[in-house]
Amino acid sequence: MPPDGRGVIAWCAAADPAIPGYLQPALVLEYGRAADADDAVLLRDTGLADALDPAALVSASQLLRLLANTLRALESPDTSFMLGQQLLPGHDGAASHALVQAPTLRALLETLCRWHARLTPLLRPRLETWGDVALLYWVDSHGAPGLRPALVEMHMTAVVALCRWLGGERLPWRFCFNRAAPRHVEQHHVHLGSALRFDCQLDAMLIDAAWLNRPWPRGNGIAAGLAQAAAAAEPERPPGLLAALYDYLLERVRAAPTLERTAHDFGASPATLKRQLLRHHTHFQAELDQVRTHVALWLFQARRLDNEAAAAYLGFHDAANFRRSFKRWTGITPGPLRLALDAAL
Repeated sequence: MPPDGRGVIAWCAAADPAIPGYLQPALVLEYGRAADADDAVLLRDTGLADALDPAALVSASQLLRLLANTLRALESPDTSFMLGQQLLPGHDGAASHALVQAPTLRALLETLCRWHARLTPLLRPRLETWGDVALLYWVDSHGAPGLRPALVEMHMTAVVALCRWLGGERLPWRFCFNRAAPRHVEQHHVHLGSALRFDCQLDAMLIDAAWLNRPWPRGNGIAAGLAQAAAAAEPERPPGLLAALYDYLLERVRAAPTLERTAHDFGASPATLKRQLLRHHTHFQAELDQVRTHVALWLFQARRLDNEAAAAYLGFHDAANFRRSFKRWTGITPGPLRLALDAAL
């Protein structure tokens, strides 16, 4: 739904055809074919006759079904990681070219976040820095709870692989996962490294901020700037509903955003927005609680705030209410989580 003159938030539903078939859909389909999976199996229930048609637009729901079929057909623990090796820089014209020409890690990550709707349409990356830490974390764009672990593995591997190629060395990333540790982590070690932490409250990649501005041997700042200008001149591709909603709620988290006001700003009635969120396997309160959790983590770690100050920042009347809410959001109280964050960072 495009923005109008009244400033309605632009967003794309998971069922809306918006992803060129020759981009991420072709990557997944060709990988499955190379592993001798049958097209009928890979394309089952996707509604796609030929994802390689350059003129075809594929919905996020169709791409997610294609990915689920591929993972199931291959039954290999390395499928998500191998797909990630091929995901970036992609073939999306100027945006992909800006990634290839990125002169530094900072430029690459900022480019990836700026054009995430093109480059990583299923997950939305966000970059945060404080002190000597840089953090890239991932949130859902279209809602795929069953595929979330595979999507995270895929996208983290994509960033690691591209950075290694552009920088000429493997960067010392550290990884946090919002999931329990899998039974086998061998593929994580092979593709990501050994600095892994599970049972975190977000899916994130961390690195010392000193790496952000080191010049890369393959980078070209002038070419990257020209590519970014060309990408900015192209028609915008709206983000997924959940990505747009996350950004919206994050900007307004201190103002206690409501479903009614949010729906108005998204150009929908409250009932329509509720239905859309249900189709994306979530609801408004869950999305707001996720944003509040992430902001609380940032307040604890980057601002070093105590419970009372964090509660005041987020609009709670007292620290006790904040602690209860935080436990409802995360399953644990702030104290143990602070210790876990300190250990991870």
